[in-house]
This record gives sequence, C-alpha cells and structure tokens, in this order.
Amino acid sequence: MILCLTSFKCGGFALGVATNHATFDGISFKTFLENLASLAAGKPLATVPCNDRYLLAARSPPQIQFDHPELVKIPTGVDLPKPTVFDCPEGQLNFKIFNLTSNDIARLKKKAKDGWSGGSSNAKITGFNVVAAHVWRCKALSSGSDYDPERVSTVLYAVDIRSRLNLPSSLAGNAVLSAYASARCKEIEEAPLVKLVELVTQGTNRMTGEYAQSVIDWGEVNKGFPNGEFLISSWWRLGFADVEYPWGKPRYSCPVVYHRKDIILLFPDIVGSSDNNEVNVLVALPSKEMEKFEVLFHKLLA
Repeated sequence: MILCLTSFKCGGFALGVATNHATFDGISFKTFLENLASLAAGKPLATVPCNDRYLLAARSPPQIQFDHPELVKIPTGVDLPKPTVFDCPEGQLNFKIFNLTSNDIARLKKKAKDGWSGGSSNAKITGFNVVAAHVWRCKALSSGSDYDPERVSTVLYAVDIRSRLNLPSSLAGNAVLSAYASARCKEIEEAPLVKLVELVTQGTNRMTGEYAQSVIDWGEVNKGFPNGEFLISSWWRLGFADVEYPWGKPRYSCPVVYHRKDIILLFPDIVGSSDNNEVNVLVALPSKEMEKFEVLFHKLLA
C-alpha cells in the first residue's frame, strides 16, 4: 500500500491511496480508513480487523460443484496475453462521466416495474440493479464496429460473500467474487428493462455459499481470471466519504481514472451536492464506441 498526501495553499489537502484488491476489498478498505481516522484522533481502533486469510482457503480436496462461465482457464504452458482482456493501449480511450440523478434512477425503476406483463418475475428492482441493467444494455449495444444480434454479452459485478460463507463482517482482505449475467445482444436490445434487471438479480442470487466455495476451489485448481465483456465496479454505497477524521469528513472520495477499457466504475457525487442519491458512471471506451454508448445512455433514459 502507498499513501500520498498533497497539501494545497488554500489549506486543503488530498490523500491518495494505492492498494491491491488482494489486500482490501471495498468493505475492508472502509474499515481501514475508519481505523486510520481513529488512530489519527488518538483513539483505539474503531473495528478490530479479522486477518485470518485461511477463512477464504479452498477445501481439501477442492470440490468444484458448478460450471463457472464467469471464469476462464488459462491452458498449461500459456502465459497471460499482454495486454490482458481488461487492458487497452494508451491513447486509444476516451473518458466520460455520466451522471444519474435520483430522478433518473427513479425513472429507471418505474420503467422496470412498468415492464412487468402480469407474469411472475424474480427481478429485484434496486438502484444498483436498474443502473447495472441500463449500463449493460448501453455497453453491449455499443461494443465493436459491427452489431451482431447473436453475440452473447456478459456483465460481471462484485458480490460480497461474507454473509454467504458466515465470515466475520470485520474480515480484512478480498471477500468479493464476480457474479454474472449473460444474454444475446438481440435480447438485450428488445427485452424490457425488467428482464435485464431479472438477469442481474439471478446473478446475485446464484452466488450462494456453495457456489462461492466452488469458485474458491476453482481458483485453487485452475489458473485463470474473470471472463466477461466488462465489469461493473461499484463504489456507490461503500461510504468512503462518510469516514469522520479529526479534521472532518472528506469533501470528495473517488477512484482515479485509469486505462481499463472494460471496467465501468460507479461512484457517488461530491458530498453536500443537492442530490445525495445520485451516482456517477465512469466509462472509458474507444471514440466510436463512446459515441454510440453516449447516445444510447441518454436515449434509453427517456
């Protein structure tokens, strides 16, 4: 971990942190920040972290009980490609932040509810699920130079497995796994929003304790990495900006832009804004794809 403190003439300062996801996931990183704030105030740790990494160990022997299409195995003797599936050469990406207000999110929820045709649906219409479904549709339909209605698009998104494996809430480390949802582009384009929300919901529900343990065992047996068109990484509800330091709460807490084509970041707006329920969507895409994504993003909100 690297921390960099930058002071400004106005009296403010910025604290930059570089870490590795194997060290902290979002939940345990917030715990780290809360403990840092407590120590800076001369107080004891706010939360005593559980550092037992063996709680996330594979079983012996490993038991892979499910198919795991969200993971891809690297054949023996084959090195990781450079760049990897999640990288893009410098200079080939445009960066844009798309803001969704609470009214936008409410509109997406209403559109999902209105999409029910009287039958049963397992869709859980939450803020994250409707935003993930909306972003997935925009990304799938803007990807590549030629539209292929039969192409299967897969979105990955993180799920906390602490409760699923009865792990301590104070567990430090990386206790998130990638859930997934897949569909053909034709279905993504034509289906009502509620169908995509239902697929996202199914991906979360699929991550039971047994499934999570099977993923861990898969990683023990195989050398591989996540397999999807893109990953949604959400900082939206992690609450980094809620940490109370001796000098007060941060004015803003956000990720630094980096060159990763197929990771889309969700993060809250500036603390104290007029709409505390809004979310920013950080997208990095080649210019032609970005043009299509931007048109779809606003068109599908209507």
